[in-house]
Amino acid sequence: MAVNLSKNGAALMAAYKEVVDGKTDTNWALFTYEGNSSDIRLAETGDGGLEEMVEELNTGKVMYAFCRVKDPNSGLPKYVLINWTGEGVKDSRKGVCANHVSSIASFLKGAHVTINARTEDDVEPETILAKVAKASGANFNFHKEKEYRDAPRGPVTTSGRTDGEWVFRHSQREEVVRRQEEMRRAEMERQKLEQERRDADEREAKERERRMKETEREKQQPIEQQRLEAKSLISQRSFNPRDIFKKREQSFEASDDKSTPASQPEIQTPAAHHHGQTQTHTLQKWFTDLSQSVSTAPYRQTHVSCEDYLNIKSPKNTKVDPVQTDVSDIFTADDTEISFDPDDIINGIEMVDEGWWRGYGPTGHYGLFPANYVELI
Repeated sequence: MAVNLSKNGAALMAAYKEVVDGKTDTNWALFTYEGNSSDIRLAETGDGGLEEMVEELNTGKVMYAFCRVKDPNSGLPKYVLINWTGEGVKDSRKGVCANHVSSIASFLKGAHVTINARTEDDVEPETILAKVAKASGANFNFHKEKEYRDAPRGPVTTSGRTDGEWVFRHSQREEVVRRQEEMRRAEMERQKLEQERRDADEREAKERERRMKETEREKQQPIEQQRLEAKSLISQRSFNPRDIFKKREQSFEASDDKSTPASQPEIQTPAAHHHGQTQTHTLQKWFTDLSQSVSTAPYRQTHVSCEDYLNIKSPKNTKVDPVQTDVSDIFTADDTEISFDPDDIINGIEMVDEGWWRGYGPTGHYGLFPANYVELI
Protein backbone atom coordinates (compact mmCIF):
# COMPACT_ATOMS: atom_id res chain seq x y z
CA MET A 1 0.00 0.00 0.00
CA ALA A 2 1.37 3.44 -0.94
CA VAL A 3 2.28 5.95 1.76
CA ASN A 4 -0.26 8.74 2.30
CA LEU A 5 1.37 12.19 2.61
CA SER A 6 -1.71 14.22 1.70
CA LYS A 7 -3.92 13.61 4.75
CA ASN A 8 -1.66 15.67 7.06
CA GLY A 9 0.18 17.39 4.23
CA ALA A 10 -0.12 20.94 5.61
CA ALA A 11 1.44 20.08 8.98
CA LEU A 12 4.17 18.00 7.36
CA MET A 13 5.11 20.78 4.95
CA ALA A 14 5.15 23.43 7.70
CA ALA A 15 7.53 21.39 9.87
CA TYR A 16 9.79 20.71 6.88
CA LYS A 17 9.99 24.41 6.02
CA GLU A 18 10.92 25.33 9.60
CA VAL A 19 13.93 23.01 9.44
CA VAL A 20 15.21 24.18 6.05
CA ASP A 21 14.61 27.86 6.89
CA GLY A 22 17.78 29.24 8.47
CA LYS A 23 15.87 32.07 10.15
CA THR A 24 14.18 29.79 12.72
CA ASP A 25 15.66 27.90 15.64
CA THR A 26 13.91 24.63 14.75
CA ASN A 27 16.60 22.24 13.55
CA TRP A 28 14.85 18.87 13.51
CA ALA A 29 11.42 17.35 12.79
CA LEU A 30 10.26 13.80 13.49
CA PHE A 31 7.52 12.01 11.51
CA THR A 32 5.73 8.66 12.05
CA TYR A 33 2.58 6.68 11.07
CA GLU A 34 -0.94 6.93 12.42
CA GLY A 35 -1.31 3.51 14.07
CA ASN A 36 -0.85 0.68 11.58
CA SER A 37 -2.07 2.75 8.63
CA SER A 38 0.00 4.28 5.84
CA ASP A 39 -0.87 7.86 6.82
CA ILE A 40 2.17 9.97 7.85
CA ARG A 41 1.75 12.47 10.70
CA LEU A 42 4.04 14.93 12.50
CA ALA A 43 5.40 13.43 15.74
CA GLU A 44 7.60 16.23 17.15
CA THR A 45 9.86 19.20 16.31
CA GLY A 46 12.65 20.81 18.32
CA ASP A 47 15.69 23.09 18.38
CA GLY A 48 17.98 21.02 20.64
CA GLY A 49 19.92 19.35 17.84
CA LEU A 50 20.70 15.66 17.37
CA GLU A 51 20.93 14.96 21.09
CA GLU A 52 17.34 16.04 21.64
CA MET A 53 16.04 14.28 18.53
CA VAL A 54 17.58 10.91 19.50
CA GLU A 55 15.67 10.95 22.78
CA GLU A 56 12.34 11.00 20.87
CA LEU A 57 13.00 7.86 18.82
CA ASN A 58 10.74 4.90 19.75
CA THR A 59 12.03 1.32 19.48
CA GLY A 60 8.54 0.01 18.65
CA LYS A 61 7.82 2.32 15.71
CA VAL A 62 8.96 3.23 12.22
CA MET A 63 9.91 6.93 12.15
CA TYR A 64 11.55 9.47 9.84
CA ALA A 65 13.73 12.36 11.10
CA PHE A 66 14.86 15.41 9.11
CA CYS A 67 17.68 17.37 10.83
CA ARG A 68 19.79 20.46 10.16
CA VAL A 69 23.42 20.20 11.35
CA LYS A 70 26.66 22.08 10.75
CA ASP A 71 29.33 20.53 8.60
CA PRO A 72 32.39 19.94 10.84
CA ASN A 73 34.66 20.84 7.93
CA SER A 74 33.05 23.97 6.51
CA GLY A 75 30.55 25.08 9.13
CA LEU A 76 27.87 25.18 6.45
CA PRO A 77 24.39 23.83 7.23
CA LYS A 78 23.77 20.27 6.08
CA TYR A 79 20.56 18.25 6.11
CA VAL A 80 20.34 14.67 7.34
CA LEU A 81 17.44 12.22 6.72
CA ILE A 82 17.20 9.34 9.20
CA ASN A 83 15.00 6.28 8.41
CA TRP A 84 14.42 4.77 11.86
CA THR A 85 13.06 1.20 12.25
CA GLY A 86 12.90 0.17 15.90
CA GLU A 87 13.95 -3.28 17.04
CA GLY A 88 10.42 -3.98 18.33
CA VAL A 89 8.71 -3.50 14.95
CA LYS A 90 7.16 -6.67 13.45
CA ASP A 91 8.74 -8.10 10.31
CA SER A 92 5.51 -7.74 8.31
CA ARG A 93 5.36 -4.05 9.20
CA LYS A 94 9.01 -3.60 8.27
CA GLY A 95 8.35 -5.02 4.81
CA VAL A 96 5.43 -2.65 4.20
CA CYS A 97 7.26 0.46 5.40
CA ALA A 98 10.41 -0.36 3.43
CA ASN A 99 8.49 0.50 0.25
CA HIS A 100 7.79 4.02 1.57
CA VAL A 101 11.42 5.16 1.90
CA SER A 102 11.66 6.52 -1.64
CA SER A 103 8.40 8.48 -1.28
CA ILE A 104 9.58 9.99 2.01
CA ALA A 105 12.91 10.99 0.43
CA SER A 106 11.02 12.68 -2.42
CA PHE A 107 8.90 14.63 0.06
CA LEU A 108 11.79 15.65 2.38
CA LYS A 109 14.05 16.83 -0.42
CA GLY A 110 17.51 18.30 -0.01
CA ALA A 111 19.09 15.77 2.38
CA HIS A 112 22.89 15.57 2.05
CA VAL A 113 23.18 12.36 4.08
CA THR A 114 20.65 9.52 4.49
CA ILE A 115 21.05 7.10 7.41
CA ASN A 116 19.14 3.84 7.91
CA ALA A 117 19.14 3.27 11.67
CA ARG A 118 17.86 0.38 13.81
CA THR A 119 19.67 0.84 17.12
CA GLU A 120 20.77 3.76 19.26
CA ASP A 121 24.37 3.23 18.20
CA ASP A 122 23.38 4.11 14.63
CA VAL A 123 22.09 7.54 15.68
CA GLU A 124 24.88 8.69 18.00
CA PRO A 125 25.53 12.41 17.25
CA GLU A 126 29.28 11.78 16.72
CA THR A 127 28.51 9.01 14.23
CA ILE A 128 26.11 11.22 12.26
CA LEU A 129 28.50 14.20 12.14
CA ALA A 130 31.32 11.92 11.00
CA LYS A 131 29.22 10.78 8.06
CA VAL A 132 28.34 14.39 7.23
CA ALA A 133 32.03 15.39 7.26
CA LYS A 134 32.93 12.44 5.08
CA ALA A 135 30.18 13.29 2.59
CA SER A 136 31.29 16.94 2.22
CA GLY A 137 34.72 15.98 0.83
CA ALA A 138 36.30 19.34 1.78
CA ASN A 139 38.18 20.59 4.83
CA PHE A 140 38.11 24.37 4.94
CA ASN A 141 36.81 27.12 7.20
CA PHE A 142 35.29 30.54 6.87
CA HIS A 143 36.18 33.30 9.27
CA LYS A 144 34.76 32.25 12.59
CA GLU A 145 33.96 35.80 13.55
CA LYS A 146 31.47 36.07 10.71
CA GLU A 147 28.17 34.31 11.20
CA TYR A 148 26.95 32.49 8.15
CA ARG A 149 23.45 33.24 6.98
CA ASP A 150 21.88 31.20 4.25
CA ALA A 151 20.09 34.12 2.57
CA PRO A 152 20.12 35.74 -0.88
CA ARG A 153 22.80 38.45 -1.34
CA GLY A 154 20.83 40.48 -3.83
CA PRO A 155 17.65 40.70 -5.82
CA VAL A 156 16.72 37.37 -7.32
CA THR A 157 13.69 35.95 -9.09
CA THR A 158 11.98 32.67 -8.25
CA SER A 159 9.43 30.51 -9.94
CA GLY A 160 7.06 30.96 -7.01
CA ARG A 161 7.01 27.26 -6.17
CA THR A 162 9.14 25.48 -3.59
CA ASP A 163 10.21 21.87 -3.70
CA GLY A 164 7.94 21.08 -0.79
CA GLU A 165 4.90 22.45 -2.61
CA TRP A 166 5.78 20.37 -5.67
CA VAL A 167 6.02 17.23 -3.57
CA PHE A 168 2.69 18.03 -1.92
CA ARG A 169 0.94 18.49 -5.26
CA HIS A 170 2.58 15.37 -6.59
CA SER A 171 1.28 13.37 -3.63
CA GLN A 172 -2.19 14.81 -4.24
CA ARG A 173 -2.07 13.64 -7.86
CA GLU A 174 -1.05 10.18 -6.70
CA GLU A 175 -4.01 10.13 -4.32
CA VAL A 176 -6.39 11.08 -7.14
CA VAL A 177 -4.99 8.32 -9.35
CA ARG A 178 -5.35 5.82 -6.52
CA ARG A 179 -8.99 6.74 -5.94
CA GLN A 180 -9.76 6.53 -9.66
CA GLU A 181 -8.23 3.05 -9.76
CA GLU A 182 -10.36 1.96 -6.81
CA MET A 183 -13.50 3.31 -8.50
CA ARG A 184 -12.62 1.49 -11.73
CA ARG A 185 -12.15 -1.80 -9.90
CA ALA A 186 -15.44 -1.34 -8.01
CA GLU A 187 -17.26 -0.70 -11.30
CA MET A 188 -15.76 -3.81 -12.88
CA GLU A 189 -16.83 -5.88 -9.87
CA ARG A 190 -20.36 -4.46 -10.05
CA GLN A 191 -20.64 -5.27 -13.76
CA LYS A 192 -19.40 -8.80 -13.11
CA LEU A 193 -22.01 -9.38 -10.39
CA GLU A 194 -24.75 -7.93 -12.62
CA GLN A 195 -23.80 -10.26 -15.48
CA GLU A 196 -23.82 -13.26 -13.14
CA ARG A 197 -27.29 -12.27 -11.90
CA ARG A 198 -28.62 -11.97 -15.46
CA ASP A 199 -27.18 -15.37 -16.38
CA ALA A 200 -28.79 -16.95 -13.31
CA ASP A 201 -32.19 -15.40 -14.16
CA GLU A 202 -31.94 -16.69 -17.72
CA ARG A 203 -31.11 -20.21 -16.54
CA GLU A 204 -34.05 -20.18 -14.12
CA ALA A 205 -36.43 -18.99 -16.86
CA LYS A 206 -35.31 -21.79 -19.19
CA GLU A 207 -35.72 -24.35 -16.42
CA ARG A 208 -39.26 -23.13 -15.65
CA GLU A 209 -40.21 -23.31 -19.32
CA ARG A 210 -38.82 -26.84 -19.57
CA ARG A 211 -40.78 -27.98 -16.50
CA MET A 212 -44.00 -26.42 -17.86
CA LYS A 213 -43.60 -28.23 -21.18
CA GLU A 214 -42.89 -31.51 -19.41
CA THR A 215 -45.98 -31.11 -17.20
CA GLU A 216 -48.16 -30.32 -20.23
CA ARG A 217 -46.81 -33.37 -22.03
CA GLU A 218 -47.59 -35.58 -19.02
CA LYS A 219 -51.17 -34.22 -18.96
CA GLN A 220 -51.68 -35.00 -22.66
CA GLN A 221 -50.58 -38.63 -22.35
CA PRO A 222 -53.70 -39.88 -20.44
CA ILE A 223 -56.00 -38.01 -22.85
CA GLU A 224 -54.34 -39.62 -25.86
CA GLN A 225 -54.51 -43.03 -24.19
CA GLN A 226 -58.26 -42.69 -23.52
CA ARG A 227 -58.85 -41.57 -27.11
CA LEU A 228 -57.13 -44.70 -28.37
CA GLU A 229 -59.13 -46.88 -25.98
CA ALA A 230 -62.42 -45.38 -27.21
CA LYS A 231 -61.48 -45.94 -30.86
CA SER A 232 -60.38 -49.50 -30.06
CA LEU A 233 -63.68 -50.22 -28.30
CA ILE A 234 -65.72 -49.10 -31.33
CA SER A 235 -63.53 -50.80 -33.93
CA GLN A 236 -63.44 -54.18 -32.15
CA ARG A 237 -67.22 -54.67 -31.95
CA SER A 238 -68.25 -58.06 -33.27
CA PHE A 239 -71.96 -57.16 -33.71
CA ASN A 240 -74.25 -54.37 -34.82
CA PRO A 241 -76.17 -53.03 -31.78
CA ARG A 242 -78.90 -51.61 -34.00
CA ASP A 243 -79.88 -55.01 -35.40
CA ILE A 244 -79.98 -56.57 -31.94
CA PHE A 245 -82.21 -53.89 -30.47
CA LYS A 246 -84.52 -53.96 -33.49
CA LYS A 247 -85.09 -57.67 -32.92
CA ARG A 248 -85.69 -56.97 -29.24
CA GLU A 249 -88.28 -54.27 -30.01
CA GLN A 250 -90.07 -56.60 -32.44
CA SER A 251 -90.33 -59.26 -29.74
CA PHE A 252 -91.72 -56.68 -27.29
CA GLU A 253 -94.30 -55.50 -29.87
CA ALA A 254 -95.42 -59.08 -30.45
CA SER A 255 -95.89 -59.51 -26.71
CA ASP A 256 -97.92 -56.29 -26.52
CA ASP A 257 -100.40 -57.58 -29.09
CA LYS A 258 -101.10 -60.63 -26.98
CA SER A 259 -101.43 -58.77 -23.68
CA THR A 260 -104.71 -57.60 -22.06
CA PRO A 261 -106.03 -54.10 -23.00
CA ALA A 262 -104.92 -51.34 -20.64
CA SER A 263 -108.55 -50.42 -19.71
CA GLN A 264 -109.06 -53.77 -17.97
CA PRO A 265 -107.80 -54.07 -14.40
CA GLU A 266 -104.72 -56.19 -13.98
CA ILE A 267 -105.63 -59.46 -12.30
CA GLN A 268 -102.95 -61.78 -11.07
CA THR A 269 -103.88 -65.26 -12.43
CA PRO A 270 -101.91 -68.42 -12.72
CA ALA A 271 -101.79 -67.94 -16.47
CA ALA A 272 -100.52 -64.37 -16.11
CA HIS A 273 -98.04 -65.53 -13.53
CA HIS A 274 -96.85 -68.18 -15.95
CA HIS A 275 -96.59 -65.54 -18.70
CA GLY A 276 -94.43 -63.35 -16.40
CA GLN A 277 -92.14 -66.24 -15.67
CA THR A 278 -91.84 -66.96 -19.39
CA GLN A 279 -91.05 -63.30 -20.16
CA THR A 280 -88.45 -63.18 -17.37
CA HIS A 281 -86.87 -66.36 -18.65
CA THR A 282 -86.77 -64.89 -22.18
CA LEU A 283 -85.10 -61.68 -20.96
CA GLN A 284 -82.50 -63.62 -18.99
CA LYS A 285 -81.67 -65.76 -22.03
CA TRP A 286 -81.48 -62.68 -24.29
CA PHE A 287 -79.09 -60.84 -21.92
CA THR A 288 -76.92 -63.95 -21.61
CA ASP A 289 -76.60 -64.26 -25.40
CA LEU A 290 -75.96 -60.54 -25.80
CA SER A 291 -73.25 -60.39 -23.11
CA GLN A 292 -71.39 -63.27 -24.78
CA SER A 293 -71.31 -61.42 -28.10
CA VAL A 294 -70.19 -58.04 -26.73
CA SER A 295 -66.47 -57.23 -26.71
CA THR A 296 -64.68 -57.72 -23.40
CA ALA A 297 -63.27 -54.14 -23.39
CA PRO A 298 -63.18 -52.45 -19.93
CA TYR A 299 -66.23 -50.43 -18.93
CA ARG A 300 -67.32 -48.27 -15.98
CA GLN A 301 -69.23 -50.15 -13.25
CA THR A 302 -72.75 -48.77 -12.51
CA HIS A 303 -75.38 -49.56 -9.92
CA VAL A 304 -77.65 -51.31 -12.45
CA SER A 305 -77.91 -55.11 -11.91
CA CYS A 306 -79.68 -57.96 -13.60
CA GLU A 307 -82.42 -57.91 -10.96
CA ASP A 308 -83.52 -54.50 -12.28
CA TYR A 309 -84.49 -56.10 -15.58
CA LEU A 310 -86.16 -59.09 -13.95
CA ASN A 311 -88.64 -56.83 -12.11
CA ILE A 312 -89.93 -55.28 -15.34
CA LYS A 313 -93.72 -55.67 -15.48
CA SER A 314 -94.15 -54.28 -18.99
CA PRO A 315 -92.28 -54.92 -22.21
CA LYS A 316 -91.08 -51.32 -22.33
CA ASN A 317 -87.46 -50.50 -21.48
CA THR A 318 -86.52 -49.17 -18.04
CA LYS A 319 -86.34 -45.34 -17.75
CA VAL A 320 -83.63 -43.89 -15.48
CA ASP A 321 -82.30 -40.47 -14.53
CA PRO A 322 -80.14 -38.47 -16.93
CA VAL A 323 -76.44 -39.25 -16.98
CA GLN A 324 -73.38 -37.08 -17.29
CA THR A 325 -70.45 -38.02 -19.49
CA ASP A 326 -67.04 -38.29 -17.85
CA VAL A 327 -64.87 -39.40 -20.72
CA SER A 328 -61.87 -37.20 -21.32
CA ASP A 329 -62.27 -37.08 -25.11
CA ILE A 330 -65.02 -36.66 -27.75
CA PHE A 331 -66.86 -39.92 -28.47
CA THR A 332 -67.40 -40.38 -32.24
CA ALA A 333 -70.43 -42.43 -33.29
CA ASP A 334 -72.10 -43.71 -36.47
CA ASP A 335 -75.76 -43.10 -37.47
CA THR A 336 -77.09 -45.57 -34.83
CA GLU A 337 -75.17 -43.90 -32.00
CA ILE A 338 -74.93 -40.44 -30.48
CA SER A 339 -71.85 -38.25 -30.06
CA PHE A 340 -71.03 -36.37 -26.87
CA ASP A 341 -68.28 -34.26 -25.30
CA PRO A 342 -66.98 -34.27 -21.72
CA ASP A 343 -69.54 -32.98 -19.15
CA ASP A 344 -72.49 -33.27 -21.62
CA ILE A 345 -75.91 -34.34 -20.25
CA ILE A 346 -77.79 -37.26 -21.88
CA ASN A 347 -81.56 -37.55 -21.15
CA GLY A 348 -84.21 -40.23 -21.63
CA ILE A 349 -81.88 -43.06 -20.66
CA GLU A 350 -82.80 -46.67 -21.43
CA MET A 351 -80.49 -49.27 -19.89
CA VAL A 352 -80.95 -51.78 -22.70
CA ASP A 353 -77.71 -53.60 -21.96
CA GLU A 354 -74.97 -53.75 -19.35
CA GLY A 355 -72.46 -52.22 -21.77
CA TRP A 356 -74.71 -50.10 -24.05
CA TRP A 357 -77.46 -47.62 -23.14
CA ARG A 358 -79.72 -45.43 -25.29
CA GLY A 359 -80.89 -41.85 -24.85
CA TYR A 360 -81.14 -38.28 -26.23
CA GLY A 361 -77.76 -36.62 -26.78
CA PRO A 362 -76.90 -32.88 -26.48
CA THR A 363 -78.03 -32.30 -30.08
CA GLY A 364 -81.40 -34.04 -29.54
CA HIS A 365 -80.41 -37.12 -31.53
CA TYR A 366 -81.64 -40.43 -30.09
CA GLY A 367 -79.25 -43.36 -30.22
CA LEU A 368 -76.88 -45.76 -28.50
CA PHE A 369 -73.80 -44.94 -26.45
CA PRO A 370 -71.29 -46.99 -24.36
CA ALA A 371 -72.29 -47.07 -20.67
CA ASN A 372 -68.73 -47.22 -19.34
CA TYR A 373 -68.09 -43.59 -20.47
CA VAL A 374 -70.94 -42.01 -18.43
CA GLU A 375 -72.10 -41.80 -14.84
CA LEU A 376 -75.57 -41.32 -13.32
CA ILE A 377 -76.46 -37.92 -11.83
